[in-house]
Amino acid sequence: MKNNIKFISELIKLRLSHIMTFRLGFFGPFFINTSYFLVQLFAFEAIYGHIENIRGWGHGEILIFIGTFSLIDSINMVIFFFGVISIPEKIQTGELDLYLTKPVNPLLRITFEKVNPGAIPLLLFSACIIGYGVRESGMNLSYVNAIGYLVMVLLMTILFYDMELLLRCFAYFVFSVNNLVKIENTAMDLCMKIPGIAFDGIYEFFFYFILPYGVIATLPTQALIGALSAKGLIFGVVIVCIFTFIALSFWTYGVHRYESASS
Repeated sequence: MKNNIKFISELIKLRLSHIMTFRLGFFGPFFINTSYFLVQLFAFEAIYGHIENIRGWGHGEILIFIGTFSLIDSINMVIFFFGVISIPEKIQTGELDLYLTKPVNPLLRITFEKVNPGAIPLLLFSACIIGYGVRESGMNLSYVNAIGYLVMVLLMTILFYDMELLLRCFAYFVFSVNNLVKIENTAMDLCMKIPGIAFDGIYEFFFYFILPYGVIATLPTQALIGALSAKGLIFGVVIVCIFTFIALSFWTYGVHRYESASS
């Protein structure tokens, strides 16, 4: 564990050194991510500006939800997004060989080798939206709810990573995962705008159990506003454990089945 932490630290240092050498690698993502954030914010206002209530959630709770999804997505963008999305290309080109032959965990290296500090401002913007949502809702924020919220954000960030990894691992078995990525983007875009509590029937089943993007911001928001039940908490922990197991197992199985592009 200690060696892994040291290895991750060195990867991040190398990445930051590279980014500061090529400044566009920092400022480019900064402007792109900021623009994307503003577009999402305007879309939120267009959708919810005149809606007073969604199943008990008022404007403040919806703001917390939007800010939370943005926060988790921003953590993803800063830490592991650019590493994970490179997996299909590494498999197809045979570059993965360079990772499998090194005496370090290949998935660990891929995950943390392309951190993106250009997305850090999104973390601050997201926190501001969450803070404004708390104020707008008029709730009395307790330490218990705040701690529960942070725990759920951590769990949902892991779930976010699991989903990204799982879909990219299909590249071991198919030539292209582009269609899967399109499904992922569509599901994320929908669940970023619609709280999980608004889903019913087949939609609830699909976005809670199959592609569980519907819980990613919903459960942390419920924790913060004091509406997360013990059943909801257990569900959140269990769904993360299940998808973590599936994603890591699928990665391991894919590595065993992997044949170098040069062979």
